[in-house]
Amino acid sequence: MPTPESALFLAKKPQVPPTFKGVDYADTPRLKAAQDAIIREQWVKSMMARLIRDELGKCYIKEGVNHLEKCGGLRERYFEALKDAKVRGYLFQQQNYVPGDE
Repeated sequence: MPTPESALFLAKKPQVPPTFKGVDYADTPRLKAAQDAIIREQWVKSMMARLIRDELGKCYIKEGVNHLEKCGGLRERYFEALKDAKVRGYLFQQQNYVPGDE
């Protein structure tokens, strides 16, 4: 498995931001790179929500009856992470992007 910041890791890292802003739809490699970056970003948010959920479960077991006050911070972070945790894909963003609109 490649280590972070190794040549193999950096070669697979997307080089474009996770948006269709500035992407020419006729340039297939850049379009596919933008789609891949959007999907990767959505998966990262989903996995972050999973990690927070796991920590919340551990806190709940550890704290027992005091979990409501001791795990409140994790609970709030989890609810915030749940808003963006679903992997929706890129088609909506791609089909409804208006060039020049910021």
